[in-house]
Amino acid sequence: MDRDRIVALDKQRVWHPYTPMDRYRAEVDPIVVESASGASLFDRDGSELIDANSSWWVASLGHNHPRLVAALKAQADRNCHSALAGMTHEPAAELAERICAVAPEGLDHVFYSDDGSTAVEVGLKLALQYWAQNGRPARKHFVALQGAFHGETLGVTSIGGVDVFRAPFQGAVLENWFVPTPTQAGGLEPAVKALRAVLEAESDRLAAVVVEPVVQGASGMQMYDPAYLREARALCDAHDVFLIVDEVFTGYGRSGPMWASEHAGIRPDVLCTAKGFCGGMLPMAATLSTARIFDGFLGDPDRAFYYGHSFCGNPLGAAVALEVLRIYEEERILEQAKPKAERIAAAFEALGELPGVARWRARGMIGALDLAGDDGYLAQAGWRVYDEARARGAYLRPMGNVVYVTPPLNIEDAVLDRLLDIVRDSIETVTR
Repeated sequence: MDRDRIVALDKQRVWHPYTPMDRYRAEVDPIVVESASGASLFDRDGSELIDANSSWWVASLGHNHPRLVAALKAQADRNCHSALAGMTHEPAAELAERICAVAPEGLDHVFYSDDGSTAVEVGLKLALQYWAQNGRPARKHFVALQGAFHGETLGVTSIGGVDVFRAPFQGAVLENWFVPTPTQAGGLEPAVKALRAVLEAESDRLAAVVVEPVVQGASGMQMYDPAYLREARALCDAHDVFLIVDEVFTGYGRSGPMWASEHAGIRPDVLCTAKGFCGGMLPMAATLSTARIFDGFLGDPDRAFYYGHSFCGNPLGAAVALEVLRIYEEERILEQAKPKAERIAAAFEALGELPGVARWRARGMIGALDLAGDDGYLAQAGWRVYDEARARGAYLRPMGNVVYVTPPLNIEDAVLDRLLDIVRDSIETVTR
């Protein structure tokens, strides 16, 4: 099939995510990915694009890492899928052991699901059901952060603080409390004060506080003081409210350490992981919990967690996720990423001096900046940079006026330098 035919069929039949489809069909010449390798996507027309966003942050080890491809093929020869209903298999069992070993101490049990949204949905349901059958049935609400994004299932939409994603479903979601981060509140003290006020007034109605630790991805790579997490942990302990951390984006070294929670030295009651969990190869996720929560579902059969997915603990995904952990250890991914993160930070600090750039920030393998002018997810400034970057050989999908990079943690230095040069050239062209 030639490229034009692919595009024609796509525009006739495929409904794309986060996309105004009338504009897409009328104006967009989509990238038609023929293959992918390392940090690069290869279009059917023969062009190469550096994937600056790791395909929505999942390809933490780049595309088609040969060890992950080999693990997938080897598992496919043995067992592509068997349900975790009265049975198990080696990849799921070993993966649970390995992920608990690298998680914050005390997270001892693993529930598998399909993606980041369902990982957080599991966390919400665990908290709600735990309190309902362990003496606190009035605890039916959550505290989340302003600007939060935790996924697209209906439950997690209720704790989303990005209006463009939440507003269409306002009448159908749980009502919860939203509090500011230190950046939004003007400092650590007022942010903690706001959280404390909600917990002191409403703890009898709260199942959990839910946070994206340190970096809020979909609200524009907004970064806040890790000390806030320590305060949140202490307040949750004081009021016996669970703390759920959404490490779907920030986990697996994206912010520096294996888990962004490590910036604050805390252990959550529930940790949700996806994206880098399978190295961008397959849709699979995990929700980790403490023994206290797990034990709260033991006893009479009606106390069990009657929840799951057809592909829960899928052997293909589990085998690949196991290999991801082996690669992180054996190829010293976190250690190797540190100097790359420094290059990103230095480049974005320099970009912050350009006219037309309002603010820059960086943490780990994340660099972001705000273009001056209209802000918000639907602002168009970033898309002008996108067009310039694509013409220069990089896929640099923005979030409104926010231009950012989240490349693979193992991106080659020369490719990273070329990407950062493209970012600079594109921004200079748009803002001059």
